[in-house]
Amino acid sequence: MSRLTACSEAGRGTACARKGRMNEYRDWGGVSDEHRPVTYWRGYPIHACHLIVIVYCTLMVGVAVSGPAIEGVVDALGFSSAKVLSGQLWRLVTYGLLNQPGLGFALDMLMIVWFGRELERLFGLRLFLWLYAGIYLVPPMVLTAVGLAHPTVLFGQPGALALFIAFATQFPGMPVFFSLLAQWAALILVGIFALMALAARDWTALILLASTCGYAHGFVRYQQGGWSLPEFRLPRRRPKLRSVPRPDPEESGTDISEMDSLLDKIARTGLGSLTTEERARLETARKNLMRRRGGGR
Repeated sequence: MSRLTACSEAGRGTACARKGRMNEYRDWGGVSDEHRPVTYWRGYPIHACHLIVIVYCTLMVGVAVSGPAIEGVVDALGFSSAKVLSGQLWRLVTYGLLNQPGLGFALDMLMIVWFGRELERLFGLRLFLWLYAGIYLVPPMVLTAVGLAHPTVLFGQPGALALFIAFATQFPGMPVFFSLLAQWAALILVGIFALMALAARDWTALILLASTCGYAHGFVRYQQGGWSLPEFRLPRRRPKLRSVPRPDPEESGTDISEMDSLLDKIARTGLGSLTTEERARLETARKNLMRRRGGGR
């Protein structure tokens, strides 16, 4: 008897079916060989998602302790489309490192550890880093393009929501918040943040929400095989066609018959019996036949 049937008899069919869907998503693609910890600390494994949170928290403590004394550093590291377009490219990478302490920051760190660890366990270290690097780098790149028409600024964005969108795309049937399925929780959160941005007329936040969540969803769907990248094929040059003149059947037959008669004479009386005119005709007929068989060359 299957697990699903047993649970149905026990009155837990829905819960077990949900668990079966979770296991189905977990088993997608097999277990990665890159799920080993990056390092250890006192015997505890430290994975990439833990290192990301450690870096963020360490820098956050530095910002909180330094206070106004670090305002110049924050301004030098934050993203500004105008300054990036003027050549300060390091801001594309440093914009999200410095964050202010708060409840929102704490929730972001919890989401990175909780959902990021699941994705790292599934994808492995390399793919997880590609996922998070895209989530981190897409916002400044998009805002740089927007900055060509309207200047934009950005400070401190850990990308936790987009990471949760990737998790919900991979595990849509997993219960997360108060038994709420991940797919519905993701839709609710995206809807709330979108309405908040619209109410505040914060178009930068709306662009960030669409770009990061769109990238996270697309990355997972691509890894699942649901999406494929478009293929761009360069047009091939057609080979040049060369017209080959068709031989004239009558002319060809004349040359062959003349060669046959001259070759018969050679067979009967020898090559020396040919006159100078006959030798010239034999050579001309031979060249004509070779020219026709060689495609007109």
